Amino acid sequence: MFTGLVETMGDLVEMVDDPPGKRLRIRSSLITSDAAIGDSICINGCCLTIVAIDGDVADFEAGQETLSRTNLGKLVTGDRVNLERSLAVGSRMGGHYVSGHVDTLGELIERTEDPPWANLRFRLPSQYASQVASKGSIAIDGISLTVVDADEDSFTVALIPHTLAMTTLGFRNIGDAVNLETDILAKYVQRSLGLLSDDQIHDPNSKADG
Repeated sequence: MFTGLVETMGDLVEMVDDPPGKRLRIRSSLITSDAAIGDSICINGCCLTIVAIDGDVADFEAGQETLSRTNLGKLVTGDRVNLERSLAVGSRMGGHYVSGHVDTLGELIERTEDPPWANLRFRLPSQYASQVASKGSIAIDGISLTVVDADEDSFTVALIPHTLAMTTLGFRNIGDAVNLETDILAKYVQRSLGLLSDDQIHDPNSKADG
């Protein structure tokens, strides 16, 4: 489990073919300073496991499913990624609960600079729109952000200077793909409503189990 508060950016030093997936080799002295093989790290919002450590470089294995459904498959050597270590029990939590399980890819479709801030609009598949609400939380490339407004296929966020400077959203361009994880509570609410009949939804005294 993560908070969506990016700790640092790392550099992809190598993408190694490792059929049926790939091995990502990422340099970050902060992450490797107290990491161990088997630790979970959130990389651009995707939870991956450290499988090897060599100095300040950590290796991660990503399967074909992960590579095809997230923007990790689009990375090339030299790209920067957002990194966060897993949440420690008892720590303060300034973001929101982020599982590291990416729901879908979004696309940056509008970027309005309001120095030193920036306002970004992302398009997302319409089936996920009901899980995104104004003033609700969303994780974009692993960054916990508050939604400003949302419609049937897009939403906006306002980025403070710190977020622009310390995460990959500072240099995202129109057309770039981002990993999206909607709020976990929204998922459960949608799932519960989907299992209720119309009569149960409109009858406050009914029970979901009949």
